[in-house]
Amino acid sequence: MLKIQLISGSGEIIKEVSSEERVYLGYKGTLDDGSSVKIINSNPGEYLWVKINKCIDKSLVYFKGTEMNYEFPFTEEAKVAYPIGAFEGDRHYFSVERPSKEELIQYRNVALNPSDQKNAMGVYPHALANIETRNESVFFASNAIDGICVTDGHGRWPYQSWGINKQKDAEITIEFGKEVLINKIGLFLRADYPHDSYWTSVKLSLSTGEEMILETTNSPECQYFDIPKSKVEWIKLSNLIKNEDDSEFPALTQVEAWGWLESFK
Repeated sequence: MLKIQLISGSGEIIKEVSSEERVYLGYKGTLDDGSSVKIINSNPGEYLWVKINKCIDKSLVYFKGTEMNYEFPFTEEAKVAYPIGAFEGDRHYFSVERPSKEELIQYRNVALNPSDQKNAMGVYPHALANIETRNESVFFASNAIDGICVTDGHGRWPYQSWGINKQKDAEITIEFGKEVLINKIGLFLRADYPHDSYWTSVKLSLSTGEEMILETTNSPECQYFDIPKSKVEWIKLSNLIKNEDDSEFPALTQVEAWGWLESFK
């Protein structure tokens, strides 16, 4: 059974719908501060397509447990990482759909999750880091897996990125929630030059214990790196070596992990 619950800031269920294969919820009305949407799947350990906002692409999300809670941004600082008006107005739409077998076996970017949030729990992919510049939403680790790949700016959407606040030991981890099979990494380094700097090398660590150095450049486009086909539960980027220039601000716009959802390969 699949269920969508729209929940008010005081914790009351505003509206609820359920079905077996596909669920859609429309709502006419404004959302108060603290509102959220809860997606419930009675069968843990499954992938589902979820759409949590009219302006955000639907995501293929792995439910390790049975629930996904998505808290809507209501402060002005939180909203700047999203399209203008994304959570405003009096018309809202949510959906949950079971993927087809054909969709599950496709070669894809298994790190992609436009619905990830800083404090997400139990649903994957999920990005987390040991530093996020000034704890501002436009520099959260989750921005690095949201599928927005423009690199020639920084700050307000669509230029959100993972920012490291000049921290030399910065690292970011992408958790998949289960074992996936990958063979290629893609990196979009933020390229808002001359404001930005860039990394000349990055260490890629796999949950298997393997490590490798990725030699990177100042390209504004995706830099791809073929790696040995590996079954992993997470990947980590660390040992970020900054280019020797005047800027103090290297950053990551997007990280991709190309491969297969291993259970279905």
